[in-house]
Amino acid sequence: MANQSVVRNQTYTREKAGHIERHNERKNEHYGNGDVDLSRTDMNVHFKQCETTYLQEFDRMIADGTISMKGLKKDGSAKIIDELIFDVNSEYFEQKGGYEYAKSFFEEAYRMAVNEVGGEEYILSAVMHADERNKVLSEKYGHDVYHYHLHVVYIPVVEKECYFSKDNKNPELAGKLKEVITQVSHSKKWASHKEKDENGKEQLVYSYSLLQDRYHDHMKNAGYIGFERGTRGSTKEHLDVAEYKTQQETERAAAMTAVVEEKQEAAAALDTVIGDKEKTAAKLDAQAERKQKHLDGLNEKTAVAEKVVAELEEIEKIGHKRTITGAVTVPAKIWDKIINLIKEVFKSRKTISDLRKKVNESAPTIAALEKELAQEKKAREADKPRITELMEYTTAKQRAPKRLAAMIADIKRQPPEQEQQQNRTATKKKSHEID
Repeated sequence: MANQSVVRNQTYTREKAGHIERHNERKNEHYGNGDVDLSRTDMNVHFKQCETTYLQEFDRMIADGTISMKGLKKDGSAKIIDELIFDVNSEYFEQKGGYEYAKSFFEEAYRMAVNEVGGEEYILSAVMHADERNKVLSEKYGHDVYHYHLHVVYIPVVEKECYFSKDNKNPELAGKLKEVITQVSHSKKWASHKEKDENGKEQLVYSYSLLQDRYHDHMKNAGYIGFERGTRGSTKEHLDVAEYKTQQETERAAAMTAVVEEKQEAAAALDTVIGDKEKTAAKLDAQAERKQKHLDGLNEKTAVAEKVVAELEEIEKIGHKRTITGAVTVPAKIWDKIINLIKEVFKSRKTISDLRKKVNESAPTIAALEKELAQEKKAREADKPRITELMEYTTAKQRAPKRLAAMIADIKRQPPEQEQQQNRTATKKKSHEID
């Protein structure tokens, strides 16, 4: 029987992530698969190893903004972690050289996984298992034969464009691109799509079928030959017991390719439909909530307005309720309101009168203060030359105290300048008269 390449994709919720981690990283003491040989666990090859736990690394990426959970359910049912399992039946590696060949083969498969995932930063762990014994082939060849395969645990992400809603604070931004996030979404990552065949008939193309094609073609182009693409079911209608057991033990992935692909592709298609329905329902719920709030606000405003109108109408009708004698009849409730208003008016009048009295009493004081202020300003203006002289004298005394003292002493010995000026004026006058 021909060797076959198979790649499968498994999905896990937050609750299930720990189970697959304990299996892949060999953290269990016992395994349901009795063929796990723990003495060979150190031969398992990590192409990328998780330094903490799958969930701790996932939460770190959420915290630092590398990925976003926006749009996913918060009840724990969201599929947040996926796992690619790359496989070829055990006999292929036995024929090609065993362990060393398997390491080289799956190192190349890991390179493909990085491209499929969208970048190595989204891969939590990648480990090739080399410690699972194939019992049937071991008996066939007379020595231990191991089933080599690769587990790549990763976060399924897509680039999602987010736009401003119509009811945001700035209407000019409505409908414009707000941001592009790296959204965790298994259903979008592996969404199937429709294509037309050669006859123009539209048919659904499953994403996992295309993944199988890419895996086969990638490994062939890398130089690894001697296997075929995994088929959707065996071409043989009847198998004897020995052949059936051998197929189940050595080609378990290839033999179940059809079932796995169909179930996973159907699940992916269903996830897409459910995701669209949930988004539509959430959008309708948000719209209904906004409309209900708006309606509640209008009802409240309407109730207040109706109350005011009713009170005004009631007061307006008072003057029209007259008795035969022309007296106006007023209900007790309205009369109380009128009395309270009259009391407030009279209280206000007294307060206003008191304030006016205080203002009138303060007027002379204010006038006197304004007069004093004007006089003070005038005195300051008159003192400005004297202040200037004092400042000049102080400056001169600081710069040349001895010269200033000598000059003052000299001035004191001389007659006043004003008298000399008067004497000169009188002398000139006499002289003029003689002439």
